[in-house]
Amino acid sequence: MIAAVRNSLISKKNFFKKSDESIINSQPDLSEIRNQIQIKLLEKLDSSLFNIPDFKNKRERLIKEIINLFKEEKIILSRTQMNNLIEDLINSILGLGRLEPLINDDKISEIMVNGENYIYIERDGHIYQTKIKLSSEEQLYHLIDKIISPLGLRVDESSPMVDARLPDGSRINVIIPPLSLVGPIITIRKFILKLFSLDQLVEIGTLSNEMVKLLKSVIMGRCNIIISGGTGSGKTTFLNALSTVIPSDERLVTIEDAAELKLAQPHVISLESRPPNIEGKGEITIRDLVRNSLRMRPDRIIIGEVRGKEALDMLQAMNTGHDGSLTTVHANSPEDLISRLETITLMSDVNLSTKSVKRMIIAALDLIIHMERFPDGKRRVTKISEILSEKEDVNVKDIFVFKQEGVDSDGEVLGNFYYTGNMPNFYNKLLSQGIKLKLQ
Repeated sequence: MIAAVRNSLISKKNFFKKSDESIINSQPDLSEIRNQIQIKLLEKLDSSLFNIPDFKNKRERLIKEIINLFKEEKIILSRTQMNNLIEDLINSILGLGRLEPLINDDKISEIMVNGENYIYIERDGHIYQTKIKLSSEEQLYHLIDKIISPLGLRVDESSPMVDARLPDGSRINVIIPPLSLVGPIITIRKFILKLFSLDQLVEIGTLSNEMVKLLKSVIMGRCNIIISGGTGSGKTTFLNALSTVIPSDERLVTIEDAAELKLAQPHVISLESRPPNIEGKGEITIRDLVRNSLRMRPDRIIIGEVRGKEALDMLQAMNTGHDGSLTTVHANSPEDLISRLETITLMSDVNLSTKSVKRMIIAALDLIIHMERFPDGKRRVTKISEILSEKEDVNVKDIFVFKQEGVDSDGEVLGNFYYTGNMPNFYNKLLSQGIKLKLQ
């Protein structure tokens, strides 16, 4: 790996034909110095550095080597310049280069690299452009290779897209020309380290205490729940929060494309789908995992997201003794969710009529939780709705709604959560299990 990085840097240009005297001046070219030090550093280092298990010791050795090189090359910099350069070099060799500070910032939820000159982040629900730039498109390709090579993946003109999970649980998507017209694109959705409870989500305004009372009851009463919303609306975070209510003595099976769920229960089996390899073989789909999970004696099945043929298997599981299962679906409203669920279920290879699918949905699902991301960056539960049958059609009845009532001077959305007065039809089911529910 060291040799590859060294050759990549040397082959760019003959940057370093200047004498030491041209480097030591009042306004040093930090980019040139950085490349010079990195090349000499990689020449001195060997694989023993990467065999050091402790990151702190590895970092300390690198700092020592870099400082020695500053002395050998007689490079004079201010303390701030030297510290920044050392940090940049360490990130480049041990981490993801100039993206490393963004990776390590817990407040950043998404990193978007649009070519070498435009790097954006999402923080607190808002997107900001950073001042970080990469030196060239070649450096960006090297960064992509450094990220995905350890995963056994590659990206090139014959395979210009990659979607994968990083070792820390973060999701990465890469797309390059000719599909991308603005250069190589990297999108990293960082893994959520902090697990929110429903009560904590109340504190940040995602839902109300009365909503929590209902949701805790339906989880304990083993109702089947589906969370809907658009991209970035907080569905996975909310699914994690709902899971905290599930009793610890149950066996849970989670199924995801990229493992994002972080359940606190001790008896959790996590399954992850697998994309096809370079030869186009070996794919394991969400549907395959749903079918397999039925043979694993789960008390509840939790699917990260339903988007295809696995919808039929999920509905069948919910109808055959796996009550209390949870999943998410992309949709713009509870009504849109029903329509989308009907469509993707009919896409399965089983010949079903629309009427049969509707009956299956009515029998399987109890509750829809719809989430939205607002202009102020906050995610809120805008509707909690019950699924009903009405003249052999699927209908929804709102139990709680969020009503926006304006925007304050700081751009924060104003509004309140309201109980509609509709008592859910599964109230008697909860009552039969000794769960008393009183809403107001």
